Amino acid sequence: MSDAVADAEREFAPPEPLDLRATLGFLRRGRGDPTQHTVEGPDAWREVWRAQRTPEGVTSLRLRVVDGHPTAARAMLVSAWGPGAEWSAAHAPELLGEGDDWSTLDALLEARAPHDAAAAALQRLRRRTRGLRLTRSHLVLEAAVPAVLEQKVTGVEARRAWRQLVRQHGEQAPGPAPEGLTVMPGGVGWRSIPDHDWHRAGVGPQRMATIRRVAAVAPALERTLTLGRGGPAAVAALRSIPGVGLWTAAEILQRSHGDPDTVSVGDAHLPHVVGTWFTGDRTDDAGMLALLEPYAGQRHRVVRLITSAGVEAPRFGAKATIEDHRAR
Repeated sequence: MSDAVADAEREFAPPEPLDLRATLGFLRRGRGDPTQHTVEGPDAWREVWRAQRTPEGVTSLRLRVVDGHPTAARAMLVSAWGPGAEWSAAHAPELLGEGDDWSTLDALLEARAPHDAAAAALQRLRRRTRGLRLTRSHLVLEAAVPAVLEQKVTGVEARRAWRQLVRQHGEQAPGPAPEGLTVMPGGVGWRSIPDHDWHRAGVGPQRMATIRRVAAVAPALERTLTLGRGGPAAVAALRSIPGVGLWTAAEILQRSHGDPDTVSVGDAHLPHVVGTWFTGDRTDDAGMLALLEPYAGQRHRVVRLITSAGVEAPRFGAKATIEDHRAR
């Protein structure tokens, strides 16, 4: 069925080889994410399907490597089905990192590397991950809802809630999409989910209320894209919504806007990962920001480089407990 004629189609040749996993994996909310499907096995990430709710309607978007390897793709074939097909095809290059300019960070690392061991290590890491791009999805509500679901809970809990709510209240992706590919609800849909379904998904009243507030201003969220790839004005616009703090705003902007700088302050693990990479020791938010200060304007790029290396901070203290409130 994947050979069915698409409603919109285009080819895209990245200016440099593209690492599809490193770039689009940042948008996937766990391996069971019903809105993004990848082929498993030897050809993993050679073909990615995304279910999108665009300003023009729902879409099934297929991104297929036609030249090169998924970690160094040289040409992509973009195919889309559904009312939002033309929109999705037109925005696919930015979804794949078009316009994401690493030259400022490259120049900064080049200047600092001779006298700064951390910069030299970042420069080596950058050379090994040339295919990493910052995606700009242009889909702010899509980035916002799972970010709110991830507030103050474990990743396992948040991903479970996302899967359950999207499968229950979303809609089947159009066209020849893989089985189970599901378009998330729109603004009205998220606001219409009854309290008991949020409860069954393990989402408490505070996060439920925040998502409803976010969904109520969905058109205004999309207008923040006119502010560029991020920055104080975009952060302030998102934080004007009660329940959206600095961490949530950063998580949204990194995905929908392609923000190269805003850092996820307030993350339970990120400061420890960054601190461990730079110094060998865990740190807090203030320490993380101090370590990243020399890279102001490019701090999220630096964080992505570090996390792409698979760095894990040593964990101490009690492990977070996954609580299941759904049957209460």
